Amino acid sequence: MNQPSGPMARLRGDWPFAVGKSPVFYGWIMAVIATLGILLSVPGQTMGMAVFADAFIEVTGLTRTELSLAYMLGTITSAFFLTRAGRWFDVHGARSVLIAASLMLGMSILFLSMVDRASEYVATLIGINGSAIAFSLMVVGYFGVRFSGQGVMTSASRNLLLLWFERRRGIVSGVSGVFVSLGFSLAPLLLAMLIDGWQWRAALWWLAVIVGPLFALLCFWLVRDGPEVCGLQPDNQSATSRMRCQLTPQGSHTLRQVRGNIVFWLYSLGLSIHALFGTAVTFHIVAIFAEAGRSRAEAFAYFIPQAMVSVVTNLGASALADYMRLKPFLLVMLASFTLGAVGLIFLQHELGYWGLVAGFGVGGGLWVMLANLAFIRHYGPKHLGEISGLNAALTVFASAIGPLLFSVAYDASGTFAAGPMLCIVGLLALLMVTVFVKQPLDSAPER
Repeated sequence: MNQPSGPMARLRGDWPFAVGKSPVFYGWIMAVIATLGILLSVPGQTMGMAVFADAFIEVTGLTRTELSLAYMLGTITSAFFLTRAGRWFDVHGARSVLIAASLMLGMSILFLSMVDRASEYVATLIGINGSAIAFSLMVVGYFGVRFSGQGVMTSASRNLLLLWFERRRGIVSGVSGVFVSLGFSLAPLLLAMLIDGWQWRAALWWLAVIVGPLFALLCFWLVRDGPEVCGLQPDNQSATSRMRCQLTPQGSHTLRQVRGNIVFWLYSLGLSIHALFGTAVTFHIVAIFAEAGRSRAEAFAYFIPQAMVSVVTNLGASALADYMRLKPFLLVMLASFTLGAVGLIFLQHELGYWGLVAGFGVGGGLWVMLANLAFIRHYGPKHLGEISGLNAALTVFASAIGPLLFSVAYDASGTFAAGPMLCIVGLLALLMVTVFVKQPLDSAPER
């Protein structure tokens, strides 16, 4: 593979200033940037775009079903490009990818802010029905925000943090996850306040500036691709101590090797089924609670205790993961999601409600930890971008079909209990296979 030269070489190096002279280990600054990068991906996440759904429906003339279909098509299309985007991370480094992703996310948000005017202009120009043009442009806009935001920016930010830490990888990613969980929980409320204060179009313009050129400039100035290019070691260890305590002694596996490894598919399918299940529940939350005889206020209030359980679980599990194998956490995560699914079926009962809170809270906290640690612990850092990109493609695809699957199951059965039942079947099958499959690369980190 050709080595980068010119400006690309500078972006991959310790430039424009030497970070080894920093009074604190530069990995902590990278942890802050990585956390901020994940938080700024909110406009590309479901909870970020959902806040603008009513405005898009009003100005484009699309129905809610048509808008949901456009969102699904844009999301699924983005999933097919995420493995290649992960390869860009391995080839070009974190700084270049984060700059490109932030600029693309900003431009995609700006595109969505003008989609109604653009569709009217194109419809007038070529004489085609405006709704058809609006639908097509919404697919393009959703593709842009989902690919750059939920896909590339999230994965690149997470990978950046993992490359700067080894011994403290679990606890650092856990602390980062606390801020991410709280930020994601507050995001719909904050975005709604922004819309109330500035109207939806101006709110999107503000987001486009913040997540686009401003964050890109921050990444250009501060981000470094890894400690080695700066003459440092992960965790600020000395080179000799790192040689004695290598946390990834198995070396790095290629994407081709990983694709044939059943353990990868166990983790990736486990993470994907939560993306499917969690997105579906969030999308239909009001209707699901209404069927159980619960109010709209109760539906939105559910996220508060669930987020609290998730944050505590993530922080505790991330700290323990620095001393334990990951397989037990995967088993507990799958069992927790099964409990949450059972709770959802019996949501009309108080025990069912708290089963949903506990199951999704514990499972969600473990999901964040495993999404951070599973692939670098098993397969090493060299091809982390491609491997995490394939996982991101699967989870994004699952998140796209989740709401539709629950809708189809509801139409066929007349109850929202059908969706969780299907998920229980998949979760139990995955749980049984995970119990019996050995994970030879899953070893507790040496201290």
